[in-house]
Amino acid sequence: MNIMQIAGLATTSRGWQRMQAMNLSIPVLAWTLVVPLSLLPAMLLYYAGTHYGDDFIQGFSARNWHFISTTFFLTELLSFFIMGWLIHSVLEGHKLNISYHDAYLVAAFAPVPMWLSSLGLLIPVVQITAAVAAVGLVASCVLVFTGIRSLCRRQADDVVSMSATYTVMSAAVLAWVLLMVVIWAY
Repeated sequence: MNIMQIAGLATTSRGWQRMQAMNLSIPVLAWTLVVPLSLLPAMLLYYAGTHYGDDFIQGFSARNWHFISTTFFLTELLSFFIMGWLIHSVLEGHKLNISYHDAYLVAAFAPVPMWLSSLGLLIPVVQITAAVAAVGLVASCVLVFTGIRSLCRRQADDVVSMSATYTVMSAAVLAWVLLMVVIWAY
């Protein structure tokens, strides 16, 4: 699996069906994709927090970045399991059948652009970091949408898929914002 295959998930259902056919177990997805890529934002957040200082964001250097980056990493891991369950529940609520395995497949691959967008932290300009994160968020939304459309047992039309994607992404963004507020308050 390479970055081009993951990028192909955003444009075609064939990529999702190939991933589904690989029949990777949830623990394998967690250990080979989620854990390594979840480390990336946590490490880069720690790096930025300990190297950029207040020039990046006022009050940035006064934080406990060891605690923040560790909490961020653990929350990312927890969110994978919650998002898999949420995707399954939302789709069942929309009368779209999806297996738990396929819901966790979407939960594993959808955040890849967000994880990779953390590379924007290597440039100590907050506007660039924010722009790269915004692109990552949009790409993640596209992956959720195409994953939902491709992996549902009953073919979903675009409106139902968009509604389910909106619900899933709203919950994900709300959880992320709450995490940021709690971490920033610490």
